[in-house]
Amino acid sequence: MSPISLNTLRTFSFIPSVMHRFQSMILAARLKKKLLDQCRQIAVHPMKVLEAITTKKCREEFSLESLETIGDSFLKYVASEYLFKNYPHYHQGLLSSRREKMIANYFLSRLGRNQNISGFIRTEEHDPKQWTIPGEQSDYRVTKICIAELPDAYSTGRRCIKSKVVADSVEALIGTFLITGGEVSALLFLKWLGMEIEHCKNIFIERPVLRRPELFVNLKELQLLFNYNFHDSSLLVEALTHGSYQVSDIPGCYQRLEFLGDAVLDYLITMHLHSIHPVISPGLLTDLRSASVNNDCYAHAAAKVGLNKHILHASSELHRQMSFHLKNVANSFSGPSHGWDAGIALPKVLADVIESIAGAIYLDSGSDTEQVWRSIRPLLEPLVTPDTMQINPVRELDELCSRESYTKTFSKSSNCGLASISVEVNANGCLHKVESTGMNKKSCQKLAAKQVLQSLKACNHD
Repeated sequence: MSPISLNTLRTFSFIPSVMHRFQSMILAARLKKKLLDQCRQIAVHPMKVLEAITTKKCREEFSLESLETIGDSFLKYVASEYLFKNYPHYHQGLLSSRREKMIANYFLSRLGRNQNISGFIRTEEHDPKQWTIPGEQSDYRVTKICIAELPDAYSTGRRCIKSKVVADSVEALIGTFLITGGEVSALLFLKWLGMEIEHCKNIFIERPVLRRPELFVNLKELQLLFNYNFHDSSLLVEALTHGSYQVSDIPGCYQRLEFLGDAVLDYLITMHLHSIHPVISPGLLTDLRSASVNNDCYAHAAAKVGLNKHILHASSELHRQMSFHLKNVANSFSGPSHGWDAGIALPKVLADVIESIAGAIYLDSGSDTEQVWRSIRPLLEPLVTPDTMQINPVRELDELCSRESYTKTFSKSSNCGLASISVEVNANGCLHKVESTGMNKKSCQKLAAKQVLQSLKACNHD
C-alpha cells in the first residue's frame, strides 16, 4: 500500500468547508423550490436566495443586509399605497399607525415562521470542527465546551433564532424578488407570505373639485419648477396647504399626501442608490440611504428652491419660525449640502411639502414613479455619494466617545416653541459644550453634535 502524501492529507482538511458550501447551496435551492412552487412565473438565482438567508454572523463575503434595505423600502411603499387607497378618510396619524403594524418585525417574523422560512436562515459562522456528516439524523448541533484536565469536548444544543432575524430575512427575500423579477414578482412573494396587498397603477379617490386653483398657488411657476403639468391642479394646492389654512374651497391639508410621498421617495432613493452603487457594502448603502432620506435633506431642498414662499398657512408662529430660520439660508447653500451638513436647522414643514408634492405627482401621473423621480430629483441635487457622504454627527459623536472613553451628556429644553439642545463632552478633563436652538429637536441635536465634533477635532489637531 502506497503512503499518502502530506499534501493529500492537507487536501482532506478542506472537505468540511467544501461540503459546507455545497450544503448551503442545497439549502438555498430547497427554499427556492418552495418559493417557486407558489410563484412559478419568477426566475430567481439560488445565490440571491442564499444571500437573503445569510446573516452577518456567518462572516461570509455576502449577507442579507443590502437586500433587506431594498425589501424594507419596497414594503413600506406598497403598504403606504394600499392604506392610502383603501382608507380615504384616515388622517396621517391613523395611516402611519396601520402601516407600522403591517411592516413591524413581529408581524413579518410571524409570516416567515408560518411559511417555515426560519428553518432556512443561516446564523452561524462555519466551524470545521462542528461540521457533521450529511444524513446524520440528530436534530442537535454540537458546541465546544471546556472541561478542566480534559481534551476538547463537545455538547449538543438547539439553535435559537430571534424574531428580528426572521423579519430581516423576509425583507431580504422581498428585495431578492424585487431586483430579480421586478415589482410584480415581489408582490407575488408577498401574497405567498400571506400579505394581500394590491398595487394599483391608478389610484382613484373621489375628491371635491377645486375651482380656479390658480387663485391659491402660482401654477405656472410651480409646474415649471417640477417640470410637470398637473391634470388635477387641486392636488398641487392640497400638497402646499398647511393644517392651519382653513378655507372651505380647499378639501384638506397636505398630511395624507405627505404620508404617501414619504414612502414613494424612500423607495425611489433606495433603488437609485442600489442601481448606481451595486457593489457597495451593506453598511454603506444603509448610511447613504439615511443621509438621503431624512427631514433635514428634504427641508434644505425645499428652502433652496424657495418652496417656503408657496406654502399656504395661517399660522403666525409658523411664519415667525420660517422667517427666523430662513433669513440666512442663502449663505448655507453656497456649496453642496446634504441635510445636517448645511449647518442650519429648518422647520419640518419644509420637508413635509417635498414629500406631499411627491405624493401629489404620484397620484396625478397615475402612479408613475419615474415621473416622480424626474420631478423631485433635481430638487435634491447634488445627491449624496460615498465620497460626499457625512455620517450622522450624533452617531459619529457616540462612536468617538465610546472609542475614546469620553463622557457625553445631552440635555434639552424648550421656550416659545423653540427647542434648545445642549451637548457636553468631557474629553479627558477638557470640557466641550455647545448649545443649538431651533424648531426641530432632532435637527438641533445633529447640529450641536456636529459643532462639538468640530471642537474636539480642532483640540486634538492642536
